[in-house]
Amino acid sequence: MADLRAMIAANEKGVQELRKMVAHFGLEVVHAYMKHVQDNAEEAVRRVIDVLRDGTFAYEMDNGAVVRVAIAIDRVRRSARIDFTGTSAQLADNFNAPAAVTMAAVLYVFRTLVADEIPLNAGCLKPLEVVIPEGSMLRPGYPAAVVAGNVETSQYVTDALYGALGMMAGAQGTMNNFTFGNDRYQYYETICGGSGAGRLDTGGDAAAQGFDGTDAVHTHMTNTRLTDPEVLEWRFPVLLERFAIRRGSGGAGRWRGGDGVVRRVRFLESMTAAILSGHRRVPPFGAAGGGDGATGRNWVERADGRREALGGADATELAAGDVFVIETPGGGGFGASG
Repeated sequence: MADLRAMIAANEKGVQELRKMVAHFGLEVVHAYMKHVQDNAEEAVRRVIDVLRDGTFAYEMDNGAVVRVAIAIDRVRRSARIDFTGTSAQLADNFNAPAAVTMAAVLYVFRTLVADEIPLNAGCLKPLEVVIPEGSMLRPGYPAAVVAGNVETSQYVTDALYGALGMMAGAQGTMNNFTFGNDRYQYYETICGGSGAGRLDTGGDAAAQGFDGTDAVHTHMTNTRLTDPEVLEWRFPVLLERFAIRRGSGGAGRWRGGDGVVRRVRFLESMTAAILSGHRRVPPFGAAGGGDGATGRNWVERADGRREALGGADATELAAGDVFVIETPGGGGFGASG
C-alpha cells in the first residue's frame, strides 16, 4: 500500500509541476521543448546504434528458465531490433516478468550506452523495436505470479542485453531480497554484490579499453540502499555480526569483476526469515575471455552449532541465537588475462 501511495503521490506532484510550467511558459512552448528533449534522446541513441554490432545471448536462470535475446542493427534506418523470441514459456513459479519490466530493462541498457547528459525519457526507445513473445516468461498471461520478475528476472534481462552487445560481463545478477519478521517486527532489504567488468567503447576491439567491476554495490535495477547497521540494530532485535567484502568472488580477467559481500545477521528473538535470490547455481558470466563470478550462498547457523544450507528462494524459522548468513555473487571478468 505504501508503494501504491507513493506512485499516486509522485504522479500528482508531476501533474502539479506540469501545470506550473504551462502557466508560466504557455502550452505551445512546453510542447516544443518536450519534443526537443525526446528528439535529442532519440538522436543520442541512434548515434550509439551506429557503432553497435549484431549479437545474441542466452542466459540460464537458477530455475532452468532461459532469457534469450537477439539484437539486430539496421545501419540504414539507424535502428535496432531487440527480439526475445526463444525465451522460456510462462513459468509455474513467480519469476515471470510483465512486459513493462523488460521494456524498462531495454530502456535502461541503451540509456547507459549514451555518454551525453540527457534526461531519461521515451525518446530513447524510438529507434528500438522490441519483440516480446506472448505467453513467454517475459510476457505472461494472467494470473501468472510475477513477484520475482521485477527484482530478479529483470537482472537477467539486463545482463543478457549487455552480453548480446558484448559490452559488459554479468553483474551479481540478483537483488538478494532478504526479509524477516514476526507479529511485531517486519523488515526487508536488498543486499549488494559485485558488478561486471566491461569495455569502455561501443566499437572496435572487444577488449581494447575496459574497466574493472566494482565491489559491494547494488547493480542495475536494484535502486535501493541498505539500512545503516546502527539503525538496523536499534529498530530490530538483531545483531549485524559481519558485513564485509567477499574477497576473490569477482571473475578473473584483464579487467576483474567486482567482489560480492558476506552478511551475517544474528537474531535475538524468534523470527521467520526468507531469501529470494539468484545466481546460487548459475554463475554470473565472464565476457571476452574473462572468468565467471562466484555464485552466492545462503545458510543458517543454529545456536546449537548445526548448519543448514538454504536454496536461492527459501524460508526458515529462526530462534534466538540463530544466524542467517548470505554470501552474494561476484561480477564476471572481462577480457582474457595477460
